Amino acid sequence: MSVRESLVDRWSEAVWWDYVIALVLMSAHVAVVRLWEVGDWLSWIDSEQRVSLYGTAAGVVSAIGGLSSIAISIYLSSNGERIRAVRRHYQSELRRNWKALLVATALICVGCLVAQGLDDKADSHSARFVFEASMALAFVRFLRMLWLLDRMMGINDLDQSDPPPRPTPRYDPNWRQRNRTP
Repeated sequence: MSVRESLVDRWSEAVWWDYVIALVLMSAHVAVVRLWEVGDWLSWIDSEQRVSLYGTAAGVVSAIGGLSSIAISIYLSSNGERIRAVRRHYQSELRRNWKALLVATALICVGCLVAQGLDDKADSHSARFVFEASMALAFVRFLRMLWLLDRMMGINDLDQSDPPPRPTPRYDPNWRQRNRTP
C-alpha cells in the first residue's frame, strides 16, 4: 500500500480529520493576519458587503451540500455486484461519511449566519474569522463529498458496464433427440 492510499484510507475512515484540517488552515491564516498583518481580505470590504457575502455563502453551501444526496441515491438505487460488496463491507464508513457531510452543511450554514449576525462596522467580534472557519470546513468537506461521489459513481459505472450475465445452462434430457442429425 502506498503512502497516498494509506492517507486516503485514514481520511475516509475518520471524518473528524476534516475538523482538524480546517482548524489548521484557519489557525495558519489567523497567525499570518495577526503576525504580519497581511491576507485579511475580508477586512478590505465594508460590513454590508461582508454580511451579503455571509448570507450568499450559506445559500451556496446549502445547495452544494445537498448534492451529497446524489451519491446517496446512486448508492441506494444501484444493485450491481460491486455495490453490494461495498454495502456489505463498508456500510458503517459510508453512513458515517454521508452523515458527516450533511451535519457539516448545517454547521457551515450556522457559522455563516452567526458571522452575519455578529458583523458590525468595526467587526469587533471578528465575525469574518467565524465565516472563514466555516469556509475552511466547507472546503475540506466538499473535497470529501467529491471524493465519495467519484468513488461511488466509479463503482456504479463498473457495475453498469459489465456485460449481462449469461444464463446458466439447464439440463435438458431431450437435447440429444432434438439435435440428432438424420
